[in-house]
Amino acid sequence: MSALLQSLRESIPAVRASSGAAEGDAARQAAVEAVLRDGLPGPRSEAWKYTPLRALERRAFAPSIDLPAYDEAVLAAIPAPRLVFVNGRFDAARSDASGLPAGVDLRAQAIAAPAQDEAPQDASGGDAIFARLNDALAETGVRLRVGDGAVVETPLHLVFVGAAPADGPQQDLAWHLRHDIEIGDNAALALVEHHLHSGAHRHLANARVRLRIGTEAWVQHVRIQAEAEGATAVLRTDATLAREAAYHRLDLELGTALSRHELHVRLEGAGARLHANGVLLAAGRRHLDTRLAIEHAARDTACSLLWRGIGAGRGHAVFHGGITILEGADGSDASLSNKNLLLSESAEIDTQPVLVIHADEVKAAHGATVGQLDPTAMFYLRSRGLPADAARRLLTAAFAREPLSAVIAPAELREAAQAQLDAALQGLVGE
Repeated sequence: MSALLQSLRESIPAVRASSGAAEGDAARQAAVEAVLRDGLPGPRSEAWKYTPLRALERRAFAPSIDLPAYDEAVLAAIPAPRLVFVNGRFDAARSDASGLPAGVDLRAQAIAAPAQDEAPQDASGGDAIFARLNDALAETGVRLRVGDGAVVETPLHLVFVGAAPADGPQQDLAWHLRHDIEIGDNAALALVEHHLHSGAHRHLANARVRLRIGTEAWVQHVRIQAEAEGATAVLRTDATLAREAAYHRLDLELGTALSRHELHVRLEGAGARLHANGVLLAAGRRHLDTRLAIEHAARDTACSLLWRGIGAGRGHAVFHGGITILEGADGSDASLSNKNLLLSESAEIDTQPVLVIHADEVKAAHGATVGQLDPTAMFYLRSRGLPADAARRLLTAAFAREPLSAVIAPAELREAAQAQLDAALQGLVGE
């Protein structure tokens, strides 16, 4: 048995004792034992082919029990309304859910022991092991309900901070968060996820988001992952869209040592629309893995996916863009574009667009490229007097910014995301 799984199994009693309750221990233990029997996915697993877990499985993690002290400066630029979690523990003192309109309920939730019907629908063997571990071990997370017709004009912020121990190096910690978000019919929401760090650490964060968007509802969702260089972050998002719902999403992967994000979206109602864009910035020794699984399950649904990857230093970016148009989903319109830029000889980018069609009368296209900066564009900028490094930075920034303007409409959200991206790009060229 791997040290990782053994340490997670042993953490159950400590976590339950810290919450003052022991009920559910047996159910959680049974769920974890089922995961242990399958073990971590190996190199023969197609879903994990480019993301080996050998180094992670040799590490042991202690449970995150206490709310640590941390530098509150990381929250300075994040306004209310906001909910703050630090090392997986809810920070009520620095959260502020006031000022929300009527019909909106935002709080930290307590999660009961897992039920049999809560497992991921496609949790086959070890491929979905982290989602299954989350179902077994998560005890808290965000609960957000936006009622029918409610409009949240001011962006709502969910903040997740990984903090270093205050008194020097200690054992690395692990935590599991589960978030339930439900958007009612004809409702509107602007949502921002911040994944930040306070000090250097090597913790493991395992989170899962369940998002249900009602009929003719509209959601704009920005996720900025800027965790510590030694951190490991695993996230699975499951979203379901009802009739005529619109979901605009932007993911910026800018940090961690190892990040894995699985985005599963089911266009369940006729006329549902998805725009999901993102940027993978794999610099240094960073390993970023993103997997999209988009299902068109109803007529006249549409998805547009625009992703950009950048590899620098010895970074490794992995992208899998899967689109499935099910039988009966006639009139669907699906497009995927994944372009990638290599800035060093040691960087690696693996991309795999997948399109599966079981319906007639559909419009679908997908494509992926991996290349370097255009020498003609470089020559043009150099001939206008720009130094080589400045020319590279300008071209790289233009390449990376394209997914932002195509998704997010409110200027304040787009500008905040662009500022985070620009800051991450500083010093990237030349690695």
